[in-house]
This record gives sequence, structure tokens and C-alpha cells, in this order.
Amino acid sequence: MTFERFGTMDVNEAGHLEIGGVDTLELAKRYGTPLYVYDVALIRERARGFKQTFAELNVQAQVAYASKAFSSVAMYELMAEEGLSLDVVSGGELYTAIQAGFPAERIHFHGNNKTLHEIEMALDYQIGCIVIDNFYEIELLKGLLEERKNKKYKC
Repeated sequence: MTFERFGTMDVNEAGHLEIGGVDTLELAKRYGTPLYVYDVALIRERARGFKQTFAELNVQAQVAYASKAFSSVAMYELMAEEGLSLDVVSGGELYTAIQAGFPAERIHFHGNNKTLHEIEMALDYQIGCIVIDNFYEIELLKGLLEERKNKKYKC
């Protein structure tokens, strides 16, 4: 069986998978299993590839990382470094993005079951986009915006 090199992944002389030059069996011995290993070089390569493709096609676009795939401060910092936008689907993901210092204007809040608290949180952080998934959310967002507008006028 042959293994085609993919990003920084390779098979070493012992026949073990390596990621970024590190033997994955050694990682498993050191950290235990299950163990998730992310190839940062490959992630950067893919992010840049998407952005480059749109630029070459002269298409104005935002490339967004779907945080439901894996959300952590480190991953969000990486996405920010690469200039990607971020698609979050929960208050927890939004909170993590803010803790990572992710630019709020590049955060998109998606999801079909947003709570009142989560929408308030999105407004408080002034994120770039709230994706409305149903008529209930339209009314909820409308009410919150009217309430905030009225509070501003009273100040």
C-alpha cells in the first residue's frame, strides 16, 4: 500500500503516520487516546487556497470557517491570522471567538435555534452578521433592536 503525501502528513520509515514531522504513535503514547491532531500548515494552505481562488476569479467573497467543525481559541486565532470569517452557531462558540480576539465584524451567527440571550450577546459584541433562520427570529431581533434604540434615545 502506498501513501500519497498530503500537506505535512507522511509515513515514516517505521510505517507510522507523521503529521508535521511528528510520529502520531508517539503523540498517542504521550497524550493518550482519543487524540485529535490538527495540521496547522495544511489548514493555512487550504484557507489561502480558497482566498486565492476567489481573488484570481475577481470574486468579492468572504471565506468563512464553520466553527462547528472544531471550535477552540487556538483555531479561532488561526482563522483570524488567515483573514477568514467565522460562522458560529451557538453562544458558546461566539463567546470562544470573542475570547480569542476574533474580529467581531467577521463573525456570522448562524443556527436555527438561537436563544434570546444568544442574540443579545451577538448584538452586545456587535458581530458582523446575524443570519435569520425563521420568522420567530425576525420578530425577536426586531424587538431587541427597538428596545436598544429606545434606550439610546433616553440617554
